[in-house]
Amino acid sequence: MAKKIFKLSADEIVSFVPGYGGCIASDRITVDGAPVGYMYRDAPFRPEDSGWCFLAGDEDEAYMADETKHEVYDVNTIANYDPDIVPFLDAEEGSHFARDEDGIFQPVEEDDEEEGDD
Repeated sequence: MAKKIFKLSADEIVSFVPGYGGCIASDRITVDGAPVGYMYRDAPFRPEDSGWCFLAGDEDEAYMADETKHEVYDVNTIANYDPDIVPFLDAEEGSHFARDEDGIFQPVEEDDEEEGDD
């Protein structure tokens, strides 16, 4: 397996929003450098899990099924990649946000997501 080359080097990551715990993020963000386009918060699986998942928004089911295309990171790391997520980090479990046509995060209802899947 090829080693991932991350868009930010370890020395570029600063303590920005410590203490949120782990999250899942796709390589579209951490390797390709795409901004977070979609994020949601599930119930955590363990105490160190924040429940957050960060995606560029263009990942399809096949991409996400490939376990090499996403990893667990500290939320602080993903905030370094895209500081626009920071105001939403305290949102409750079950929250979903997507960027609108102006690039601003807006709440997304689960029903809205299902309509877009047609």
